[in-house]
This record gives sequence, structure tokens and C-alpha cells, in this order.
Amino acid sequence: MTGIWALAALWFGLAVLASLASSWFRISTALSEIVVGMVASVVFTAMIGPDVLRTDEPWVKVLAGIGAILLTFLAGAELDPRVFRLKWKEAVAVGLASFFLPSIGCAAAGHYLLGWDWMPSILAGIALAATSVAVVYTVMLEFGFNRTDYGKTILAACFITDLGTVIALGLIFSPFTSKTLIFVVAVTAAFVGFPWLTPRLLQRYGGRPSELETKFLLLGLLGMGSLASWAGSEAVLPAYLIGMALAGSVGRDHALIRRLRTVTVGVLTPFYFTRAGYLVSIPAVIAAPAGVLFFLVVETVTKIGSVYPVAKHYGSTHKEAMYTTLLMSSGLTFGTIASLFGLSHGIIDKSQYSTLVAAIVGTAILPTVIANLFFLPRHLLPKEESEDLVSKGAGMQKPAQREERG
Repeated sequence: MTGIWALAALWFGLAVLASLASSWFRISTALSEIVVGMVASVVFTAMIGPDVLRTDEPWVKVLAGIGAILLTFLAGAELDPRVFRLKWKEAVAVGLASFFLPSIGCAAAGHYLLGWDWMPSILAGIALAATSVAVVYTVMLEFGFNRTDYGKTILAACFITDLGTVIALGLIFSPFTSKTLIFVVAVTAAFVGFPWLTPRLLQRYGGRPSELETKFLLLGLLGMGSLASWAGSEAVLPAYLIGMALAGSVGRDHALIRRLRTVTVGVLTPFYFTRAGYLVSIPAVIAAPAGVLFFLVVETVTKIGSVYPVAKHYGSTHKEAMYTTLLMSSGLTFGTIASLFGLSHGIIDKSQYSTLVAAIVGTAILPTVIANLFFLPRHLLPKEESEDLVSKGAGMQKPAQREERG
């Protein structure tokens, strides 16, 4: 066990470093964890060896997977049903625009610019069109947009985009089988049954030191995740759907949501984001940077060309529309899932995988950093968050705010 404890300490050491970097450079913690993972990969490979973090250890993959599932669930639970009913047209329009043109454009870039065959190119288009709910939700959470109608509309649009990714991946590369039918029926039953059962169970047995709420939610999320994996889908999809279904009950229990966030962001997601960065082969990217650059440019240009006009159509200002567009350009979760699916099924090779994942990680970093630096719509922030940003910019933080958040 000594080696396991030492390895766990190393992972959390990188997590602490990422949190400090996030504070120093004022970027999302998720993005800093990705960058720290990429830097650690280069440093450890040069000084010790490529397998220092043992990213394929079962317990590391389990913690990373649970972190992605819980973070996706929390993003779904933040979707206010009232806001979705009022702005569902905008959310659907932005989500569909964010998927169709970028997927076609990136597939064409893979085939005509990089010379890839059509099937790897189509998979690349699907992967790059995805929007990372994990990254966007983390940004929403850190700035406080998750409590605004604007932020909740963006999260709903992310769901539409990623739903298109999952459907396209399944229809093109995964044959519809009896397992798929069973999974669809189970997800439908969970989507209907969880909103009925959960509030009744938690009202009677919740609020106790045994933390029945967390255990029950993990039971449902991991159970549906295992069924999704068995059916050839991904565990984060039912997590998002269940989160949406429980937005009207669990999503309004702020104490429970805060406890889940503490466990998710503080313990689990560092494994997911750091691992995602660590798996990128920097030497392979340096040896053939053209593919990464082409995909980054095409993905960003097609996202701007498709999402920005739709956001403007629904009344957003230039800054709001650009912020929405750039956040919808950030990929990671479903993009890396689609890439790994392609690698494991022989659709793309390892070189194409490294190029694709490096481009996806780039989309998780560059658009979000640019959005927060130049297009942050401060007027839409909750009042206390806006004051907090001003005080941080002045090099100080109000003591009352610090006590309230502690």
C-alpha cells in the first residue's frame, strides 16, 4: 500500500499546484489541471519515465470516471426547469448550431487538409464538435453564472450539442442492438422514475449524518453508468439526463449540492482533468503540429460562424454572443470519449488519436481563456460575484465575503 499512498499523494500534489496556478493566473481550475497534467507528462517523461502517474491504474481510472459522472450530473442539476421552459428555443438553436457546422467543417478539414480517410475524419468532426459540459460547468461555477438564467441557458445548449455527438457516434459507428434498446428503455424509466422517488426518499430519510442522499445518488448514477457502458454508450450521458430530471428537487437543495461539489471538485475531478492532460503526447504533437493547428482553427471558425449569429438572433450583445460562442467551442469530455472510442475500435490510429486529443485539449484551453479575458459579460454576473472580481482585481478581497465563503 505504500506505493499507492505515495501515488495518491503525487496526484493531489499536482491538484494543489493546479489550484494555485488557477488563482495566480485567474483561469478555471479545470483548465489549470489540464495544463499541469500536460507539463507533468513532459517533465516526468524526461526525468523519470512516462508512467510515473500510472494513469491506467484501475483505481485512478475509477476516480477519474466518477468525477466526470458527478460533475456532469451537477451540470444537469443546475438546469432550472423554469429557465429551460422559457428559453428552450434559444438553447436548442445554439446547441444544434454548435454541432452541425463544426462537425462537417472539421470532418472536411481532416479529409482534405490532413489526408485522413473519411471514417477517421468523420469521427474527428464528431469529437471536435462536442462541447465539454465539465469545462463549461466549472467555468459557470467559478464565476457564478450557474445561478443566472444566462448561464443555465448555456448549460442547456451544451446538453443539446453533446446529445447530437452521442447520437451521431452511435448511428455512424455503433450498430443498434438489443442492448441499445434495453439501455434506452432503462434511461427513459430513470428519467421518469427518479423525479418521483428521490424527493420522497430524501424527505423521509435525508438530512442525517449517514448521508443517504449522496449514497442514493451514486447508486443510481453508477448503476446507469454501468448499463450505458454495457450497451456501448458512455456513463456521462445518463448522468446528465438524471441531473436534468432532478433539477427541480435535488437541484434546489443547496446544502446537498454544495456537499456534492466539495467531493467532486475537491477530490475526484483533479484525476479526470489532470489525466486528460497527461495522456497527450507532446512529442507527437511537436513532430506534427499542423494537424492540431488545422483542427483548432477550423473548429473555432466554424463555431463562431454557426453559434455567434444564433446568439445575436436571440438578443445577445456582441460581448455576450462571443462569450457564449467561445464557451460552446470548449471541448474535452465527450470529445476525448469519442476519440478513445475511435482508438479502441480501430477507427483512428495512435498518431491520429494524439493529434485529435491535443486539438481537443487546445479547445478546452484557448477559447475559454480568451472568453474570460476579453468577453466576460460582467453585467450578467450575480452582484456578489461581480464585486468579488473587482476586489480581486484591486489586489484584495473583502473580509466579509471571505468569511461568508469559508
